[in-house]
Amino acid sequence: MSGPARTDASGAGARRGTPPHGPGPRPRWAADPLDELAGRLGESAAAAVHPDEIAALLESDGMTDDHIRLTYGRENSFALAEDLFARVPRAYPEPEPPRTAAGPWDVGLTGCLLRGLVFALPGLAYVLGAPFLASPPGDGTGLPAGTDVLLVGTLVGWAWNQALAHRAYAWLGAGDRRRASRALLTGAPAGALLGTAGALAVAGPGGGGATAFAAAQALYQGAATALLVLGRERALLSALAPMTAGALLSLLYDVPSPARAVLLAVSGVAVLVLAGREVLRAGAAPGPGAPGRRTGAGRDRAGKTAAAPRGPSLLRSVPYAVFGLATGTLVLHAVLRNTLAGEAASGVVAAPGAVALTLSMGPAEWLLYRFRRGCDAGLRRSTTPRAFRRAATLVLGRCLGAYVAVLFALLAVTTLLWIGAPVPDPARATGLLLIGVTLWTGLLLQAFGAVTTAATVCAAAALLRTAALFADPPVPAVAAFAVPVVAAVVLTALVCVLLGRATAHRP
Repeated sequence: MSGPARTDASGAGARRGTPPHGPGPRPRWAADPLDELAGRLGESAAAAVHPDEIAALLESDGMTDDHIRLTYGRENSFALAEDLFARVPRAYPEPEPPRTAAGPWDVGLTGCLLRGLVFALPGLAYVLGAPFLASPPGDGTGLPAGTDVLLVGTLVGWAWNQALAHRAYAWLGAGDRRRASRALLTGAPAGALLGTAGALAVAGPGGGGATAFAAAQALYQGAATALLVLGRERALLSALAPMTAGALLSLLYDVPSPARAVLLAVSGVAVLVLAGREVLRAGAAPGPGAPGRRTGAGRDRAGKTAAAPRGPSLLRSVPYAVFGLATGTLVLHAVLRNTLAGEAASGVVAAPGAVALTLSMGPAEWLLYRFRRGCDAGLRRSTTPRAFRRAATLVLGRCLGAYVAVLFALLAVTTLLWIGAPVPDPARATGLLLIGVTLWTGLLLQAFGAVTTAATVCAAAALLRTAALFADPPVPAVAAFAVPVVAAVVLTALVCVLLGRATAHRP
């Protein structure tokens, strides 16, 4: 039957006048199997940059040359791949990284705003404790008596607790919560003693109220550092609730002094108790490799003495202390600009700027993560070092611009809401924004391990601003104002140079 059928097909076709090999309409039961294969391969075939990729895909599916010849009428997988490559349009989707909740730079805005709120709320203690800080006028320096005691205690606390937090975070990064707890358990009380000693060193006659307040402040700084390092921001916020409620109430009503003292004491004791509990809990956590590494006291299974793991060097924490002291000094210069200049200025002039800067630390932290995530995306898209540097610079511009806008908005809101606060003059507002830029770029360099560079620039600026206060003859205001301008420009340029390299973003 096969012979006559072939004769009939060719002969009958010739007798009817149709071309023997001409294309005719394909019946539905004879659909091209190549179309079906192209649809099955889909995006894999469309994303191929060479037919050999499709050939490898076909072979990985188990297609042999015999199967290809029988099913698709092509000689082998390479011939079939070439037809598929020509038939399927090219489509190269942009690869996106997997977005998971545990991504290193995927940090929620709510948590960062909560930390900013926790940074700002302790300032209300000065509002609630104002009657205990009242004292006779100062010595003509433009500062009320007792202010220098509080400022020295604050600066010492900032410096010490920056270094303490770095050391505790270093142990946590090594997976050893027990040693991190030990660092906090010994470092926080030591910092409180150091801050109290610094306040006592500058305290004068009749400054007992300010000295006591500075001692309580030093205790709070150490306890709050421990809670923040251990990730207990919500517990800290709850402990500050009584003091916050009393401070807000005192803005509307005359709260009696005993009630003020009770509210301050309740919040202070709550912070200390919570910090002690969390530090002891962390100290009870097993160290790295604890379940089966040791079989005796100080000995491993082979009977040899087990060497204790070496922790981070204490010297590595010094730049963080310098950075904390320098940035704290710059913040005080910006906030107390009018008072330090000898002008008659009350606390309502400085308060809105101080609150705006502390509240802005929450969005600042979130924008640091946004910069890391934006640079990671730039690494995936860029094909040359110059392209990545341009992408990193654009990300820096967006993040830094967003932070300046947030800080400006916070300054405007706090000025409007603070009763009796005057509108800041352009020089004061610009100085606060420049300090914000200095803080954010310094924190960014610190996050990438360039803390020594950031600390050096900030320390030089702080020394120059402080020296200008005691210069004789007085330094012109324009020259003093140039210091934060130069610091902000230098740090921004360093960020562009150091973080514009792809190697700086390696995990």
